[in-house]
Amino acid sequence: MSLLFNFIIGLIAAIVGVIPPGFLNLAAAKISMSEGRKKGLLFSLGVSVTVFFQTYIALLFARYLDNHPNIVDMLQKVALGIFLCITIYFFFIAKDIRKENSRQTHKSKTNRFFSGMFLSVLNLLPLPYWVYISITFSTFGWFKFSQPELLLTVIASAIGTFTVLALYVWFFRPKDSPKRLKLNMNYIIGTITAVISIITFFKILKNM
Repeated sequence: MSLLFNFIIGLIAAIVGVIPPGFLNLAAAKISMSEGRKKGLLFSLGVSVTVFFQTYIALLFARYLDNHPNIVDMLQKVALGIFLCITIYFFFIAKDIRKENSRQTHKSKTNRFFSGMFLSVLNLLPLPYWVYISITFSTFGWFKFSQPELLLTVIASAIGTFTVLALYVWFFRPKDSPKRLKLNMNYIIGTITAVISIITFFKILKNM
């Protein structure tokens, strides 16, 4: 049963983390439009491979933290401060990136698989994201850090990431649907970090 829980958590967490319009999934959609769906899927595969390793590294770190609850308590307080700062930044300080999306194109057409891997490496958000997700569900007893469960979670993360990117490749057309791009990603990220801040705050209060 723990294997199933880890797989479901890994799959859903990956989908939730990737589905909001961001640089990687919009890049996959634009590559699909300009170079064909095959190139877009190749780019998505490269992103997913990097996410596979990023998730594994994050879960190994999370397992260490899970075995040292005193460190987790301290990190929760630090994380609360960080998430609050990020929330304030994306809601009130960061520039509107809706105009940026139309200019963000990756000109290299040599190997979309490796370009997907490279651009995904630059995105470090999966590391703290998976640490937080795994430790949070572990406190409820729904997530296990033994090796088979970790491997299954990592596989589910890669599958979920590729699935969402493939949906962008096949169905999302930025040039055909300009109104759909009129969505400020800053508010989405700010909302996500605000929700995480609230959850973390109540967890800290519960442990006091």
